[in-house]
Amino acid sequence: MDFSFSEEQQFVREVARKFADEKLFPNAAESDAKSELNKDLIKEMADLGLMGVKVPEKYGGAGLDNLAYVVSIEEMARGCASHALVAAVHGSLFSIPILTNGTEEQKIKYLPPVCSGEKMAAYSLSEAGSGSDAASLSLAATKDGDGYILNGTKLWVTHGSVADYILVFATVDKELRSKGITAFIIETDRPGFQVGSIEKKMGYKASPTSELIFTDYKVSKDNLLGEVGRGFNIAMETLNHGRISVGAQSVGMAQRALEIATKYSTERKQFGQEIAKFQAIQFKLAEMEANLQAARLLTYQAASRADNGLSVIKEAASAKMFASEMGTDVAHKAIQILGGYGYSHEYHVERIYRDVRLCEIFEGTNEVQRIVIARELLKEMEQG
Repeated sequence: MDFSFSEEQQFVREVARKFADEKLFPNAAESDAKSELNKDLIKEMADLGLMGVKVPEKYGGAGLDNLAYVVSIEEMARGCASHALVAAVHGSLFSIPILTNGTEEQKIKYLPPVCSGEKMAAYSLSEAGSGSDAASLSLAATKDGDGYILNGTKLWVTHGSVADYILVFATVDKELRSKGITAFIIETDRPGFQVGSIEKKMGYKASPTSELIFTDYKVSKDNLLGEVGRGFNIAMETLNHGRISVGAQSVGMAQRALEIATKYSTERKQFGQEIAKFQAIQFKLAEMEANLQAARLLTYQAASRADNGLSVIKEAASAKMFASEMGTDVAHKAIQILGGYGYSHEYHVERIYRDVRLCEIFEGTNEVQRIVIARELLKEMEQG
């Protein structure tokens, strides 16, 4: 499989890399320390076209393919994972289900302001009692005339506290489990919506993660996404593509950690020579590089399959699982190579370690990814 980039893909990569090196990375430590997103950086990200890379131009995006999108997320995560996550939520988790399931009115209303950065978006599936078991949602959607009334609580909502629009999954009948789940586009400036607690997290600190509380929140039929009872399918289809984004974020963070560790190893001297000359350090660097390249190829392969209209269930799960565990391992080794400096804030690798560790958890834990991969593999065997 050839991953030589087209002119458009290469252009996106160069734009994202320049933005990451000149703006995101120099401000990443400050954003992490303040635990808040930089609005100016988000606006600049949007102005560069990085908030809706694969959203069609008629809806405010760049109209490019999945591989271009993945490359942009990878490069931005190499600068700052929290801000790369904004682009991932806007350009994939929120926009793609609306593109594939929404009405023309919904696409025109919600996508342009999200791609331009004028409005913030979020995706809300998880609840306190519904994590890996996504079919066990409790947020109730009760029929009310032509619309619905939402009552209940959502948890672990990325950007939930700052979002203007949120794609929310609720159930019209909990006894139906997955067949009762329905998707809604909600606007946070309406009565009945409240932000609950905001989590204090190990990593991705600049990216707020919050609880959402719905109390008799009225949602119009115009804000129903797709058909009633098809929300679970929409959520899973979206996550299949979102997992490729997680792979890209992991690859980007690991790339930065490897660059820092490699540079440090050529500058740090012990016993009269650079530590890069010691075989113990060389072996670590070699393993980091080989595994990073393998994860990058898995991620690109998944994106390429999506561009060719092929199933990405197994490939997305593989990319997410392998790349996230690779990212944690590369960041761990980078800290070890830097020694005491690696444990300090000065060299960034401890922040990268804290950030990339989440990639093994969100958008489906890696335990769930293993189940998905095995299930698809066995299905392929049965089908011959």
